[in-house]
Amino acid sequence: MGGIDSDSEAAEGHMRRTTCLAGAVVLLCSSLVVQAQYDPVRRGADALHEASGGKLSLHLEERTRWEEKFGVTFGKDVNQQDMLSRLRIGMDYKPSSWVTISGMGQDARAPFFGKPAPNSLRDMIDLHEAYVDFGSKSSPIDFSFGRRMLNYGETRVIGVPQWSNVARTYDFGRLEYSNKRMTLDALMISPVIVKTDSFNKPELGNRFWGTYDVFPGVWRGSSMDVYALRHSQNKIGGWTGKGTLGTNSFGARLYGPLPGKFAYSLEGIGQTGHAGLVDQRAYAWFAGMTKSVKVGRLPIDLSAEFKEASGSRAGSSHSATFDQMTPANHDKFGHQDLFGWRNLETFKTLETAKLTKALALNLMYTNESLFSASDSVYSSSGGKIATDAKGKSGRHVGQELDAFLTVRAGRNTFYAGFGHFFKGEFIDKTTSGINPRYFYIAQQYVLK
Repeated sequence: MGGIDSDSEAAEGHMRRTTCLAGAVVLLCSSLVVQAQYDPVRRGADALHEASGGKLSLHLEERTRWEEKFGVTFGKDVNQQDMLSRLRIGMDYKPSSWVTISGMGQDARAPFFGKPAPNSLRDMIDLHEAYVDFGSKSSPIDFSFGRRMLNYGETRVIGVPQWSNVARTYDFGRLEYSNKRMTLDALMISPVIVKTDSFNKPELGNRFWGTYDVFPGVWRGSSMDVYALRHSQNKIGGWTGKGTLGTNSFGARLYGPLPGKFAYSLEGIGQTGHAGLVDQRAYAWFAGMTKSVKVGRLPIDLSAEFKEASGSRAGSSHSATFDQMTPANHDKFGHQDLFGWRNLETFKTLETAKLTKALALNLMYTNESLFSASDSVYSSSGGKIATDAKGKSGRHVGQELDAFLTVRAGRNTFYAGFGHFFKGEFIDKTTSGINPRYFYIAQQYVLK
């Protein structure tokens, strides 16, 4: 239903559709909760695994989400009310202890979008994963290649944003060495470009390669990740405009427990190389802390963090806009996924109250400001939203407040959430100035 009309008759129709859709999802959720104790899919998967002598394993994920977005791109694009569906069916075949062959198909749709949906919402019946893994639990060496969803660290540099209806996947090759003291990865990955009406073919012109290494328990329970990654784009006039892209990212992450039941995470990244025809000199860093407390008998998880990514200043001879690489940005800059890790300073808090073992209430707050007032504010995917090249529109982007519930029943999870963005000076002066709002209800079933 891509656009929402502004006249009263259309508004009434919109409300009726909203009520019907919400009611349908509630009925579906109620039915699944009742059946949570009896799971025929799981029983069938267990029977297949047993009948094959442990060589075959079935995986399935089904998700349906109804969502409403108001003030899309701060008023630049039409409001949306969409029903999104995603189905994944996969299987692992393990002919021996040191070989695994895995495949997964995905069908993602937005049936009521109203016009051809973009490739972030729709990818009909395509190959989402297909890889071969050579290695065993007893072997320190593991080699794998093919197409796969990959996540590293806290997914700030390489990750899969699962909240997207068409989650990212990679064509990759990876060689891993591991023991109790370390895991060393040499990798080459290329994000798959989704083609909504044709088969997703490898496109290695946009690629990342290098090493990502993990050292657990290096000091008093703390662990460390160290990585060096090269991002290359050679599609001149396509991804980069003039010239090519070649950025080098050198990063480290330190994380672990602290006294008083606190936990911390620190990450820093420096970048060199070139962006188009100019040199690249950029950086980003993150610092976060978490703690679990009890208010009466109610367990609450508390977290606070601050992160910064550099941006270019007017008149500079080089690029200082941080190349965010290929992250999973969902929830890192607010629940609405409005922004990416480029030219941005973000303060964020998250409180999770575990009302029961199955029910959790989450409250999230974010406050964003530009690193450089003369650079752009960037979307979650890294594209420009708005720019004031003269830097006269201020630095404050805005604040976001989100509340969302999660309910677990067996292999089913149910979600409901609402978010509101409060514009700052920069958004007010460089866009239509409409505050985005987001509401959704969703259901997901996962069999691993």
